[in-house]
Amino acid sequence: MIKLFKTLTITIITLTFIHCNNSRFNVSKGNVGNLTTKTKINEIDVIFENDSIVKILSEGEKGEYDLSEDDKYEIYEKGGKHLLTIIPKDQLDLNSTIKSIEIFDERFQTKTGLNINSDFQEINANNNITKVETSFSSATLFIDDLNATISIDKSDLGLKEFSMQKVSIDQIPDLAKIKSFTIWFN
Repeated sequence: MIKLFKTLTITIITLTFIHCNNSRFNVSKGNVGNLTTKTKINEIDVIFENDSIVKILSEGEKGEYDLSEDDKYEIYEKGGKHLLTIIPKDQLDLNSTIKSIEIFDERFQTKTGLNINSDFQEINANNNITKVETSFSSATLFIDDLNATISIDKSDLGLKEFSMQKVSIDQIPDLAKIKSFTIWFN
């Protein structure tokens, strides 16, 4: 009886430890919740069986129209909250792995607390920003240790939109908010 009790206790502790470390909302390099670099698109229905999945499929390279948009799999909670948008590496291929995941829900966060609601001060204090690129409407921060990109709207930087003015890390105000947060699986 004591041996059975010890075995059950060890099993429960082990399962609790595994469950805590494999949380649905943890984000790290190559991992967003239960999605990893090895996850295939055909597994999404099972992983998000309690959520709603909106599949927006392109025509791919062999479509009647030359559309180059990516397939998208938008994940929503049953209540309608947008959680993630998943882009596959290969279009119209259910055996494809994931190219990128854009995060929309603040519960998805790194071990340092980085999430979609973080401001630049939090990003800069806890992550190594390796490069800043500008587009017409935003500045994109590259965080290599997460294989992530974070976009900040140029209006939060005090710059005119639709200009290609370069932005350095020193120019970004501490309170600038995230426009988009994407984890790349390449």
